[in-house]
Amino acid sequence: MIWRPLSLVLGLGTLVAVWLGPLPAMADQLFVGHMLMHVMVVAVAAPLLAIGIAGSRFDPSSRMPVLFSPILASVIELFVVWAWHVPALHHAARASQATQSLEQGSYLFVGLLVWLAAFGGDRNRRALAGIAGLLLTSMHMTLLGVLLTMASRPLFEHSGSALSTLSPLEDQQMGGIIMLAFGGTSYLIGGLYLLAGLLQDKRNAVSLG
Repeated sequence: MIWRPLSLVLGLGTLVAVWLGPLPAMADQLFVGHMLMHVMVVAVAAPLLAIGIAGSRFDPSSRMPVLFSPILASVIELFVVWAWHVPALHHAARASQATQSLEQGSYLFVGLLVWLAAFGGDRNRRALAGIAGLLLTSMHMTLLGVLLTMASRPLFEHSGSALSTLSPLEDQQMGGIIMLAFGGTSYLIGGLYLLAGLLQDKRNAVSLG
């Protein structure tokens, strides 16, 4: 199907734009830059790549069903994402190119893990688990966005920049808003899409019966 290679190309193009474009330099100075890189990898590139891979011979979810359990995948992503937002680790990723590469690679890994767990393999058999996994991920992404947006002080040393009109707190709050607008929303839309497909399948089954 033509949409699979198209989705793969768009996903790879997104990664190239994120990692080789101006965002890494921006992330060194502003939390907003970091958050844009984060959500573009896990909420844009990862689902596009997963759509292109799911159901193909390159789909690993059928061969490793335990690892690609949607709930387990969501929990793994929760730990990875929240760990990289611990101030010490977050600052290390901003101060070292190697650590930043590790951070971004881990974001891509857990993003693919969650999206392939939801969309790969036998979707009819584990649609409910896929919905639960995506909604759980949406919830913890939303919670992180709320915490960053509602914090009364900057949580990260590098927030704000002399090159920006944003104060450190405003920089952090803007990053939280980006997380809310794109991070949590992407997983919520994915979960609702699976739910709509499940309901449609049940309606078709009833009508045929």
